[in-house]
Amino acid sequence: MTPLIFVTGGVVSSLGKGIASASLASILEARGLNVTLMKLDPYINVDPGTMSPFQHGEVYVTDDGAETDLDLGHYERFVRTRLSGKNSITTGKIYEAVIRKERRGDYLGATVQVIPHITDQIKHVIDEATRGFDVALVEIGGTVGDIESQPFLEAARQLRIEHADKVLFLHLTLVPYIKAAGEIKTKPTQHSVKELRALGIQPDILLCRCEEPLPDSDRRKIALFTNVPENAVISAVDVDVIYKLPLWLHSQKLDDIVIERLHLDAKPTDLSQWRRTVDAVENPKDEVRIAIVGKYVEHKDAYKSLGEALRHGGIHNNARVQLDWLDSEEIETRGAEAVLRGADAILVPGGFGKRGFEGKIAAAEYAREAGVPYFGICYGMHAAVIEFARDVAGLAGANSTENDRHCAEPVIALITEWTQGEGDVQRRDESSDLGGTMRLGAQECHLRAGTISRELYGTDMIRERHRHRYEFNNRYREHFEQLGLVIAGVSNDDLVEIVELPAQKHPWFVACQFHPEFTSTPREGHPLFSGFVRAAREFKAMREAPRLAKEAVG
Repeated sequence: MTPLIFVTGGVVSSLGKGIASASLASILEARGLNVTLMKLDPYINVDPGTMSPFQHGEVYVTDDGAETDLDLGHYERFVRTRLSGKNSITTGKIYEAVIRKERRGDYLGATVQVIPHITDQIKHVIDEATRGFDVALVEIGGTVGDIESQPFLEAARQLRIEHADKVLFLHLTLVPYIKAAGEIKTKPTQHSVKELRALGIQPDILLCRCEEPLPDSDRRKIALFTNVPENAVISAVDVDVIYKLPLWLHSQKLDDIVIERLHLDAKPTDLSQWRRTVDAVENPKDEVRIAIVGKYVEHKDAYKSLGEALRHGGIHNNARVQLDWLDSEEIETRGAEAVLRGADAILVPGGFGKRGFEGKIAAAEYAREAGVPYFGICYGMHAAVIEFARDVAGLAGANSTENDRHCAEPVIALITEWTQGEGDVQRRDESSDLGGTMRLGAQECHLRAGTISRELYGTDMIRERHRHRYEFNNRYREHFEQLGLVIAGVSNDDLVEIVELPAQKHPWFVACQFHPEFTSTPREGHPLFSGFVRAAREFKAMREAPRLAKEAVG
C-alpha cells in the first residue's frame, strides 16, 4: 500500500486543510518523491457539478472531465501531478457504488452496513487513487465531530490498524488569540484532539493555525495534553502570500518528521522555485487593475482558480495584480463606462444563466470600443461573440439560446440546434432530469498561425479543459470572419474555441471557450493570463504617458 497521510481538521471549517495539504505535498515533491493527493468530501451530492457556487464555491474540472471540489485546484497548483475524478470522492459516490453492488447481488444477500461495506468501499477508492505513488495525502473534509465525516474517519482508523507503519495522521486545528485576554488559547486544540481520539485516532502531527508562531511554552502545553511529540506541534501561521507556506512548514522540519515516520527514501529539499515565486510576488515592478465582471462576485471562492491565475500572470510580468470584483448587474444599472473607466483590463469569466448577462455583453462592448484589453472565458466568449454580432454585424436579435431559446439570431446555441449531426464531440450525457449535454475535460485545440493565441502558446496544438454546453454557431462563422472576427482556435470537431480581434483593430481582445485558469500554476503561469496581464501593463503605460510627459515638463 502507498504510504498515506490523512489530513483532518477541527474546531472550525475553512482553516485551510487544502492549502496545508498542498503545501506539504509540494515540499515532499521538492524532495524527489512522486506525490498525489485526494479529497474525501462528506456531502451526499455525487459531485459539486450541480451545486450553487454561492454555497460550495468553484467547481474545479480535471483533465478527465470530473467536476470536483475546489481543493483539487489547490493541489494541482502546488504539485505537478495531474489529478482525475478518482482523486475527488464524496459520500454520494461511496453510497452510490455500494448500492449498485447490493442491487447486483455482490454481497450475496448480506445485510449491507456502514461497517464493513461503506468503510471497505472507502478503503478501496483510496487504494485505487493512490496506488503507484511514493506517498499520498488524503484530506478529509469537514471538521472532527461532524456526523457526516465519521465513515471516512473510521476507514482511516482501520487502515492505521492494518498498516501501522504506512499511515500518518496530521490534524489541523485552531489556536486563537483572544484580544480581550491578551493571550492565545490552547483549549480548542485540546478539545479537538480529544474528539479525534474518541474516534480511535491519535494524531501524529498537529498543525496549529494561529496568527503568530506559537511560543515554546504553548507548544509544550499542547504536546502534553494531546500526546503529540513537541517537535510535531507545528505553527501554521497566517501568511500574506499562500506560496510562502511550503517554505514556512519546511523551516519547522515538517517534511523531516513525515519522512522519518513513514520511512520514505527522499532527497535533500530544493525549494528554490518557490523562493523565486515568493520573491516575484513581494517585489513587483508595476501594478495593474483588472476588472472581473461576473455574477458570483459576492463569494470569491466561486472564482478561486481565476483569481489565482491572474495573480500568476502578475508573477510572470513582475506586476502586482489588483482585482476589482464587479457584479455584471451593476453595469446594467449604471452603464459600462461608469463602472469600468479606471480598469487597465477587463475579464468576463464563465457562468450560467440569464441574470446579469447583458451586463457582460456591455462590458465586452466597452472594451472593444475603448481599446481596453479584454479576456473572455467560456460565457465571456459568448458575451463577446453576441456583442460583435449585434454591434458589428448588425444582427439586433443576436443572443444565446441558453437565455432566449427563440431568439432571431442564435449565434450561440446547442450543437443540435444548428446542425443535424452531433459529430464526434466528446461530451458527458447527463441524467434526463438535468437535460442536455456538456463538454467536459481536456480536449485538443488547433491554433491558427499569425494569431495572438498562437504566438503566446508557441505551438500549433494545445489541450485545455472545458465545462460548457452551448457553442459558437458555425452558421455565422464565415460572415463574422469577413467582418473582422478572427477564429484563432478550433477543436478537432471544428468547433470554435478561440476568437480574437486583429491587432490593427484592437491591442488585445481574446476570448476562449475553455477554462485556462484550471491549468495555471504559480511556477509556470499560463500563456493567456501572462499575455493578458502584459497587455494590461502596456495599456496602463499608454494611458499614463501624457500625464507623465506633462509632469516631466513641469
